[in-house]
Amino acid sequence: MLAALAACSPASASVPHTVQPGETLWSIAAANNFTTDSLAAANGLSPDANVVLGSTIQIPTEGEAAAALGGGTSSSPGSGAPEPLGGYTVQPGDTLTAIAGRSGISVQQLAWMNGLDPHQPLLYGTALKLPTGAPGAGNTTSSPPQHVPQAAPYPTPGRTNSSEISSIASQHGVPGSLASAIAWQESGFNNGMVSSANARGVMQVMPGTWQWVEQNLSGPLDPTSPQDNVKAGSLYLGELLKDTGGDERMAVAAYYQGLESVRRQGMLPETQRYVDNVMALRARFGG
Repeated sequence: MLAALAACSPASASVPHTVQPGETLWSIAAANNFTTDSLAAANGLSPDANVVLGSTIQIPTEGEAAAALGGGTSSSPGSGAPEPLGGYTVQPGDTLTAIAGRSGISVQQLAWMNGLDPHQPLLYGTALKLPTGAPGAGNTTSSPPQHVPQAAPYPTPGRTNSSEISSIASQHGVPGSLASAIAWQESGFNNGMVSSANARGVMQVMPGTWQWVEQNLSGPLDPTSPQDNVKAGSLYLGELLKDTGGDERMAVAAYYQGLESVRRQGMLPETQRYVDNVMALRARFGG
């Protein structure tokens, strides 16, 4: 009987690992004989994501890691997912004034969107979001972000699921399957994720977007709550649906690229891929 049970059971399963001080996704992957890409795919993360102290990373089996890498967007977030638009890592000698000037926006706008104090020194290695198409945007591979601005929403340990996301989104007039597909594409339902473009949590909400939603749509939200991260993302998505006349593809494109950028430039190739991924994922979540 024991032999029969063993034959019917998987030889091993993923093991939870709590992120320790100083650890990175790369160091955890290397310590467990995985590539960063495979560990990231198995956890619904971007390979350049910052892992949060105290959050849980699942160490997969070799089979699970291989399946996550080879499963495509229908089975694993991060596989084939385009990088966040506008990500920039602060370089030595950078100042907020200089970066804002190159990007064609004011210092106040850049600071607001990224949750920065414009009067404080800008730390080397800080993850920033720049406007789509701004010079230097996308500079995330040569020097991965080492600092995340301390602003709401905060990346915290915790995950949610499609049922909860769908329920929250539906309460605010947003199709649950659409919100779930975006959340899976963005973070794999992981509230501890921080992108190279300084977006945070399940729905990858920017600090400026979070503040705008609180001021205009919701009132105060809990910046540590995965559920309130979903609420903020859903409310923002709902506004984009209104602004695009209910055009779901346009709204999804605007969520990724920015509404004004989509109107001005059309969908960029990365945006088209993002939209295609999200619309394909909807079937997985009942859409």
